[in-house]
Formats: sequence, C-alpha cells, structure tokens
Amino acid sequence: MFRDRKDAAYQLTEALEQYRGQHPLVLAIPRGAVPMARIIAKALEGELDVVLVRKLRAPDNPEFALGAVDETGWTYLADYAGRVAGSSQYIENEKTLQLEVMRARRASYTPVRPPHDPAGRIVIVVDDGLATGSTMIAALHALRARHPQKLVCAVPVAPPDTLRKVSPYADEVVCLDAPETFYAVGQFYQSFPQVSDEEVIALLRE
Repeated sequence: MFRDRKDAAYQLTEALEQYRGQHPLVLAIPRGAVPMARIIAKALEGELDVVLVRKLRAPDNPEFALGAVDETGWTYLADYAGRVAGSSQYIENEKTLQLEVMRARRASYTPVRPPHDPAGRIVIVVDDGLATGSTMIAALHALRARHPQKLVCAVPVAPPDTLRKVSPYADEVVCLDAPETFYAVGQFYQSFPQVSDEEVIALLRE
C-alpha cells in the first residue's frame, strides 16, 4: 500500500537509482503519472515529458480497457476486445474519439515545443500502476519506433499476468509490487485523487 502518488514516486526513484546522472528522459502517461514522473525526473537529473496514449474503453464500462491507441494511430487490442466491443465499428469510433482527445492534450500540454526526442536516450516510461497494461504497451511501442538507447517501464504496482504481457515491449520493467489479487490500481493507494489537466500543464511548464 502506498500513501499517495508522491510516496510511490520516491520508492520508484530508489529502484531507478542506477540511471541518476545519465540524463534520462522520463515520460509520464497522463494524467495520474505526471506528478510522479516530475519527482523521478528531478531526482535522477533527467528531463520530463509526456507520452500520449489513450485507453479504448469498453461499452458501458469506461474503466475497462479493450486496448489502447497512440498518437500515430497505432492500436493495441486485447484478445477479448472484439467480443466485448460487439463490433469493429465501435472500436473504430472509440479510436477516433481518443485520437481527438490526444490532439487536444498535445496542443495544451506542450503548445510551444515539440515532444522531446527519445532517440539515443535512456527513456523511462512511468505510470501510477497497470491494470490491463494496454496503455503502457501502446506507449512502449510508440517509443520503440523512435530508437531509444534503452526503454524502461517503471510502475509501482501491476498484476503478474500484465507484467508478462508488457515485458516484451521494454528492455527493463521496474515494478515495486505484483500482487496476485488485483482489482484496480486505486486499491493500492491510501489517497488516489484525480489529476487535472491544469496540474499537468503547470508541472510541464516548471
């Protein structure tokens, strides 16, 4: 159990200590992971940015991921996606909607500069926890195509089966806890409030 995202971030920083001084690029999956990535980037003497990916939501259950899409439109679908979605048209519609959300977020998050280039750098992708792992897989896939020196997935908590799905997409996976009994990321935090777009923008401008 973590007190809050700050506590989780400090614990992750200790696990990532080997990257201090190597100027890693620390990329957060918005929005919850951005305050965490800010702490990690500062402690490791790295650079902070976001990697934009969006969950493809199941019909009538927006918390359940069918898969995820990155900014280029590349889509990862879970093996159950077609069955749960009911139709390929639903998935296409959801994909279109989430691409629009990402375009709007990119415009507001980094309005005066392009995303930092991960080519040739140690890249650490941070999230506040993994459930299905869909968004992390989409993020890692998008970044791999841009030729980082090393690609690290760093999360406080995830179920073991999700870690097995994610690990082929990263060079290293750092996870502080992998409990067999897992219902939602929030169950492992004493305090787990929503992070607003305003908070994200303020952190990225610092």
